[in-house]
Amino acid sequence: MKHRQINIIKVMLIISSVVFFVTLLALIFDDFLAAQLDVIGIRIAMLIVAFASFGSSTLFSLLILHHNKTVSMINDDLNRRAELFRELQFSSSNYSVIDFMDRMLIYIESTRYVDRYVRNNNFLFHMIEKGLNEQHVVEHPDDYDYFSFRIPFRVIEGKLISKITFNEIYFERDQKRFFFMTPSSEKESRAYLLYNEQTKRNNVIINLIVSKTSDFFDPKIVNAFSKIKMNLHITSLLGVVVEGMSELYFTNPEQIEGDFTNTYKINSSNFIIKGMPYIEK
Repeated sequence: MKHRQINIIKVMLIISSVVFFVTLLALIFDDFLAAQLDVIGIRIAMLIVAFASFGSSTLFSLLILHHNKTVSMINDDLNRRAELFRELQFSSSNYSVIDFMDRMLIYIESTRYVDRYVRNNNFLFHMIEKGLNEQHVVEHPDDYDYFSFRIPFRVIEGKLISKITFNEIYFERDQKRFFFMTPSSEKESRAYLLYNEQTKRNNVIINLIVSKTSDFFDPKIVNAFSKIKMNLHITSLLGVVVEGMSELYFTNPEQIEGDFTNTYKINSSNFIIKGMPYIEK
């Protein structure tokens, strides 16, 4: 807009200069013009009046244009500030924070879900171990192990949960870390939200894809971990997202169950919010 305004001013100055120059010439050569034309005075007066009228109307129009643009910019800025304030107010009143509790389970994933999702190149509810080739998983699914990771949770602040997504999970054992990432074909790894009618608790379930050569988890033995951390996004029922990191403090199992499930007793969990709540776009 500034470039356009400068061009308009340049054109106005050029035209005004031409009119002024012609008027000045008429004044300089007034004797010659008077000998040739009987009404030179009237013509010169008309030129001066025309120049003054043109200059004043053009300047007035430019002032009105500049004023309208300034008012428009102020209104746009006020509207943006008001919209931002409304979003902040809505987000601060409708976010959700959860707390993981009770017993955490790691067990072999149902082959039904492996066939339904992984074999059909759908990784929406899965995370893969860092370093694995996603395309190789699709082409050779039998070369990998599939486990489900389930944790009960409760909403400790805010509204009901609509979805939980993970960016990264890592397990630590004997100073060795096992990282699980969102597949490149997906924007996020979405977790199942399951309500258990018997325990009356909500559960979050995410599936993990592991190479058969990995020592991450062996269903036939007790798998002890020293630390588990999760980077996740929690979306409330009204679409407000909270990004945070959860660290679990738990007791390792003493024995495996009949279905090769490892059960970890959660003593406490720590949820750290990484930023302000925002509305999901």
